[in-house]
Amino acid sequence: MSVAGLKKQFYKASQLVSEKVGGAEGTKLDDDFKEMEKKVDVTSKAVTEVLARTIEYLQPNPASRAKLTMLNTVSKIRGQVKNPGYPQSEGLLGECMIRHGKELGGESNFGDALLDAGESMKRLAEVKDSLDIEVKQNFIDPLQNLCDKDLKEIQHHLKKLEGRRLDFDYKKKRQGKIPDEELRQAMEKFEESKEVAETSMHNLLETDIEQVSQLSALVDAQLDYHRQAVQILDELADKLKRRMREASSRPKREYKPKPREPLDLGEPEQSNGGFPCTTAPKITASSSFRSSDKPTRTPSSRSMRADDSRDLPPPPAPLDQPSCKALYDFEPENDGELGFHEGDIITLTNQIDENWYEGMLHGQSGFFPLSYVEVLVPLPQ
Repeated sequence: MSVAGLKKQFYKASQLVSEKVGGAEGTKLDDDFKEMEKKVDVTSKAVTEVLARTIEYLQPNPASRAKLTMLNTVSKIRGQVKNPGYPQSEGLLGECMIRHGKELGGESNFGDALLDAGESMKRLAEVKDSLDIEVKQNFIDPLQNLCDKDLKEIQHHLKKLEGRRLDFDYKKKRQGKIPDEELRQAMEKFEESKEVAETSMHNLLETDIEQVSQLSALVDAQLDYHRQAVQILDELADKLKRRMREASSRPKREYKPKPREPLDLGEPEQSNGGFPCTTAPKITASSSFRSSDKPTRTPSSRSMRADDSRDLPPPPAPLDQPSCKALYDFEPENDGELGFHEGDIITLTNQIDENWYEGMLHGQSGFFPLSYVEVLVPLPQ
């Protein structure tokens, strides 16, 4: 720095100290200039905060934003053209749904629905990526350019104006000790800087319609995103409703519990002096589809005669198809069960397990317990 430059810096510092500490008054700028400077300051703060909030709106996760910034920096250093994108929450949700939908398999209604929802979430993520790109190009980048160029240039002019004002006020206060030519040059430079700063602020405030246009571009991008999002979600809602209708129209599969293995506890000890006890016939609870809280059905009294039908030869049965004879009355209590009366001849169509048969009687088909019938012609093995 030259001697003249050092002297000027000294003059500025001396004047600043005398104003801050000694209470000296400097040259006052006019009210219009101050009002313009205030509006520019508010505009600068507004643009800076709106930029930050817009980025948070598009990329709400601060950890992901920081990671993305780091990856973009690394990509620039390596000269990579394509930068990694922000991990959209819709995309992460979609991947989770698809993964679990595949695990549940195609036989699961919930699994199929998860696959549909997951694909829709991934489409939403792609639309959100398009929104990010659109907003960055038409809103964020122009505002960032405003901050980096126009507002930064105005701040430079205002800072230069303040320095020349301090220099002018210092020399004006020492008028007579400072050559008049030097004082005149200081005043001209101050007026010149004031005019440049005033012009730049005026141009910024008068062309703020550009910021309105950029804000309109943001809203247009949001509208386009939400229209596409509504279309995707409407299609998903229709798919899920269709799946619910299809599922409700299909017959429900009855739960068929596996028979329990009999528990062999050995011969019980006799506690009545050695006389054998007469035990009632046991009915296994697992031989029915019904829950244990329902009463156990017992054979009718007319069937418990001394001359049981087992002592008599069975009536003639059709030999051309499997069939059985009802030993007791059976009243159905659940959907899918077949009711009959003692003595009915039932055509056998299938054996569900070791305790239940499926058959037909009087044109109706259903399930019934094996313990209520006597097989006349068994099913082919």
